[in-house]
Amino acid sequence: MKCVILIDENLPLGLIANSASVLSLTLGKKVDGLIGYDLEDKKQRVHSGITTLPIPILKSDIEELKNIREVLFEEKYAECFVVDFSNVAQQTKTYEDYANAISTTPVEELEYLGIAIYGPKKIVNKLVGSIGLLR
Repeated sequence: MKCVILIDENLPLGLIANSASVLSLTLGKKVDGLIGYDLEDKKQRVHSGITTLPIPILKSDIEELKNIREVLFEEKYAECFVVDFSNVAQQTKTYEDYANAISTTPVEELEYLGIAIYGPKKIVNKLVGSIGLLR
């Protein structure tokens, strides 16, 4: 399995960090086994489990994110777990506001700040393998 996050590289640094953290939280909650068990150091102090897979952050832009997100709705990508973070989510203050806004916003007006993909390595690589790291 492979996990990647794509972020609009043109966002301000704070929104890049916020987008990556929102996507990561959802991945950690929804993907069983993605977060490892707690560990103890030599002094038996507990260190909470972290991700068991590397999660590269890849650079993208609004158009590429929209295109990739649309492709991920296709049946051939049903094995992939996908999380998106859009302008609608970023602009709302509560989850209830987000729920109302996402259900009434025309799809054409959705702009993705980031997308997280978890799925079979071969499928994920084929989809995003040529996209560079966000630096």
